[in-house]
Amino acid sequence: MPELKIERAHTLGLDGARLVAERWREQAEQDWGMTCASEPGEALDRMRFERSGVSGELSVSATRFDLQIKLGFLLGAYSGKIEEKIQANLDALLGPAPQA
Repeated sequence: MPELKIERAHTLGLDGARLVAERWREQAEQDWGMTCASEPGEALDRMRFERSGVSGELSVSATRFDLQIKLGFLLGAYSGKIEEKIQANLDALLGPAPQA
């Protein structure tokens, strides 16, 4: 089963990151047919998501978005294109990357 790991640093703080994660959840449910369940935490929120052929978790902190996705056999053949689409989507939601 192919796995994708996408990580993004941000400067939004936890409250700002939660707003972005909520927008991501809405897109995942509406556009991709995902079922999502949030688990808020003090310093780290987790959102588990799934649909036929896909499952994963989005971890959100004050400085990072970490997305882990497991693709089923059929979608595994498209993992490169799926990863590109998700990266572009996250980049659009998060805005420009913070300067090091």
